[in-house]
Amino acid sequence: MNIRTPELDRKPGPEEVEAALALIRQWASKASDTEMLALDPAARALIGDGYPDLSTIYPAEFRADAAYKATLPDLQNGPASLIRGAKTQIQHVGISNFRLPIRYRTRDAGEVLLETSVTGTVSLEAEKKGINMSRIMRSFYTHAERDFSFDVIEHALSDYKRDLESFDARIQMRFSFPVKVPSLRSGLSGWQYYDIALELVDRAGERLKIMHLDYVYSSTCPCSLELSEHARRTRGQLATPHSQRSVARISVVANPGPALWFEDLIELCRRAVPTETQVMVKREDEQAFAELNAANPIFVEDAARLFCAQLQADPRAGDFRIVASHQESLHSHDAVSVLTEGPTFAQASLDPRLFGTLFHVG
Repeated sequence: MNIRTPELDRKPGPEEVEAALALIRQWASKASDTEMLALDPAARALIGDGYPDLSTIYPAEFRADAAYKATLPDLQNGPASLIRGAKTQIQHVGISNFRLPIRYRTRDAGEVLLETSVTGTVSLEAEKKGINMSRIMRSFYTHAERDFSFDVIEHALSDYKRDLESFDARIQMRFSFPVKVPSLRSGLSGWQYYDIALELVDRAGERLKIMHLDYVYSSTCPCSLELSEHARRTRGQLATPHSQRSVARISVVANPGPALWFEDLIELCRRAVPTETQVMVKREDEQAFAELNAANPIFVEDAARLFCAQLQADPRAGDFRIVASHQESLHSHDAVSVLTEGPTFAQASLDPRLFGTLFHVG
């Protein structure tokens, strides 16, 4: 005889099924491996392995609306409780080598579009986890199409300093600036490329505009020149003085007032040390270059002081730093010098790799 129990014959509703499954999963979350293995396989199948069944097809048609974007996690801009390590201020945090085309004005009222590498940083308070770095890039794209050089930096820095609520900020733009340079005697000309960086530093609302230029020249050693001439005069012995490719990195704060153009700073360097490396060279140019070097022999100390004298004489130049490296052909080491004027570049320590960055291959 079959006895039917109404409660057992009743079909459970969806809510009861979900509650039962939740109970099973709650048990499974605390169960040991042994208990799980002892479980009926059908029950284990209900629990699953804990990994969701994810789609492997890219959803090309999916669009993130405002409501969806509001649900996205943002750990970088999270609360102070997420900070790892010391809760202390970071002087500079941001991006480096972000590249885009920027327009630059030239001294003759022209303009040139150049690929530019951007470094942008802001200070970060001790109680903040991080910054939204994409805002730095968005600021540049906003202004790059309608502004020029320092104007781009000014507007971009104001934007992201405001957006990121930072006290201090710094932007630097690096590029290679082309200038057509005539040869010494043949009448030919060629493009010389100058590594230039523009830097805008904002500290507590006060701003400094700084220009950096790498000037590449040949340096003939005065001592070696005299010794070579001594061998010729006293013994009839042919001898040649040693000279080498040399680099000076000139960093100068631009004073308010008339502009210090890129071309102005390049010409200032040529007046100081006229033995700039050449682009187009025929035999008469090579001979002229040898004569020019013989007329301007310099030690690395001389180079620093010659650049200094020209900068001191230009009212558009404020604080400055001169870092020179003569990459010796006589020695297996380089001869270097650093000369600074004013507080902007005064520092007790130097980057250990500073002089290694003054190596130009072309």
